[in-house]
Amino acid sequence: MADGGGGPVLVLNAGSSSVKYALFSPDLERITGGIVEIGTGSGGDGAGDHREALDRVLAALEGAGHPMPSLAAAAHRVVHGGAALTRPCAITPEVIEAIRAASALAPLHNPHNLAGIEAIARRAPRLPQFASFDTAFHATNPPEAVACALPRAWREAGVRRYGFHGISYQALVEELAARGPLPRRLLAFHLGNGASACAILEGKSVATTMGYSPLSGLPGGTRAGDLDPAAVLRIAEAEGIGAAHDLLNRQSGLLGLSGESSDMRVLLETDAPAAHFAVSHFCYWAARHGASLIGAMGGLDAIAFTGGIGENAGVVREEIARRLEWAGPGARKVHVIGAREERRIARDALEMMDGAAR
Repeated sequence: MADGGGGPVLVLNAGSSSVKYALFSPDLERITGGIVEIGTGSGGDGAGDHREALDRVLAALEGAGHPMPSLAAAAHRVVHGGAALTRPCAITPEVIEAIRAASALAPLHNPHNLAGIEAIARRAPRLPQFASFDTAFHATNPPEAVACALPRAWREAGVRRYGFHGISYQALVEELAARGPLPRRLLAFHLGNGASACAILEGKSVATTMGYSPLSGLPGGTRAGDLDPAAVLRIAEAEGIGAAHDLLNRQSGLLGLSGESSDMRVLLETDAPAAHFAVSHFCYWAARHGASLIGAMGGLDAIAFTGGIGENAGVVREEIARRLEWAGPGARKVHVIGAREERRIARDALEMMDGAAR
């Protein structure tokens, strides 16, 4: 236990352009939270790097009456745990090395997650730190679901399907179970700037749309989603690897389709034909991928939506559900679940601390 004893848990989500944070009490009540942008941005007041961003986070907490010595622990969202890190864990030097090794699989995420971990360690080396992994919930996928049809050498080198948004899906399952009996065959959609779907059979992931990276599956705000590998090779040959990487991750998806915005709210408010097409394309492919996941479960009992678009864009939910009416669930079996990833991460840390104290 940290010097703070039963103090609050700080949850950090360090991304490439921001550090999101939330503080939770031991009974999982959210105390405060916020976001610190990194880079100049339009206002010119962003933090210069992750260390400065963390300094701002800690200064904000201290100003709110929660200095670092009062904290019980820090808990981190880590996007990729690789094949080895399949459950939440205390952060040790060995775990840090495993997260670093998985950085090749998530170069846009894991290095920044590590930056947050290392920044906390510099400021408070005795503070316990914990990690929850976006890939861990999908460790229950069967071998057929995760293996790529590649030669053994590449499969053993880690080229396989991992899946993401797992913390969100786990929190969704727990929230839905708290409302009543959990549907046996649940099709869940996490729809936001990053978008995916997951087949959840008896509370466990058996298939999901994101694979080796978050780029695959459904189109997102700026990610292309699934493409024929030959198309990717053509783009890479024409533009170069670096430019192709940027195009597929940052210039595609809703932004690429609409030519206007990656924000679903903006697209739903405009009459531009390209914006309408981007929304229709998003709904079509969400439903089409969802139909594949229904096959992985052998049927469908309910649908659940979470994430910024999933929670707030009713017209998108309705269109996806309409396209899946053939599978059975009516309006009463379509659920909207508020995203509670940060609370799930705090719960993971508190459970591990409680287990260590026994």
